[in-house]
Amino acid sequence: MKLSYDNKFASIEDIQKGFGSIGYICSRQIATTLYLAFHLEKPILVEGPAGVGKTEVAKTAAIYLDKPLIRLQCYEGLDESKALYEWKYGKQLLYTQILKEKLNEILKDTKGLGPSISKLHQHDDIFFSTHFLEPRPLLSAIQSKEGAVLLVDEVDKSDQEFEAFLLEILSDFQVSVPEIGTIQATSKPFVFLTSNNTRELSEALKRRCLHLFIPFPDTKLEKEIIRVRVPDVSEDLRSQLVSFIQQVRKLDLKKLPSVSETIDWAKVLVLLHSSALDPELIKETLNIFLKFEDDIDIVNEHLYQLVDKSKREGTMY
Repeated sequence: MKLSYDNKFASIEDIQKGFGSIGYICSRQIATTLYLAFHLEKPILVEGPAGVGKTEVAKTAAIYLDKPLIRLQCYEGLDESKALYEWKYGKQLLYTQILKEKLNEILKDTKGLGPSISKLHQHDDIFFSTHFLEPRPLLSAIQSKEGAVLLVDEVDKSDQEFEAFLLEILSDFQVSVPEIGTIQATSKPFVFLTSNNTRELSEALKRRCLHLFIPFPDTKLEKEIIRVRVPDVSEDLRSQLVSFIQQVRKLDLKKLPSVSETIDWAKVLVLLHSSALDPELIKETLNIFLKFEDDIDIVNEHLYQLVDKSKREGTMY
């Protein structure tokens, strides 16, 4: 029951090149964690600020491996029926109606209440068989014959009870269905869990995973990300906007601009035919990467200083 994904994870360098060819620029640290998790058959717990590419790394892994991505979005109150399986009640009701219509035929040679009940009991297990089982993301992932990438997104938003339920799957790649028994994984999925640290995860869950923290990228890496994701941005503008964003992240803001928002802003500047940072244009587009009015006011207070420094630094890279 090994992870069966050919030789695409043969080396750390292969992963970096492969992910890069798809448009995900990953650091050496990310590629190393992917390599180790794959060969150790361990889930990866990905943490870090919102918008740095935690979910995207799982999506890219699925594309790179040419495997289906099965995503479970976590939220408060998530339970087994939404994550693991539920019964096809409509189909069960239809079967009940068929059984009712066939009742006389089934019991025609049976005499007495006891034998009749025993005869009916021969059919009740069919109600709770795999024919009536509706797989949800977790069960679908371990039943995938060709393998899959399982993304348990924002696991910190789920309840502690659900987190405890995950442990069986992450430890043994199996699930227990009381009416059927234990279902073993057909092929082990490559598992990613993401967390925004809204609550502390249990030690038991962390112990079963390799930990990967994705921080905001440094200037060099963020420039490369913009080059790949928004190729129409000129080199000068790319250097200036990355320098500007890097400076903004050093301010005391409620929400720092994410990498995905930097990409969005770069696309906006291209759309507006900008060749260099302009204070007035920046004022008009701050809402692309700042989501609180107080944050916009703070940046506006430092705007000209930030622009001047961005233009000076832009010529250095």
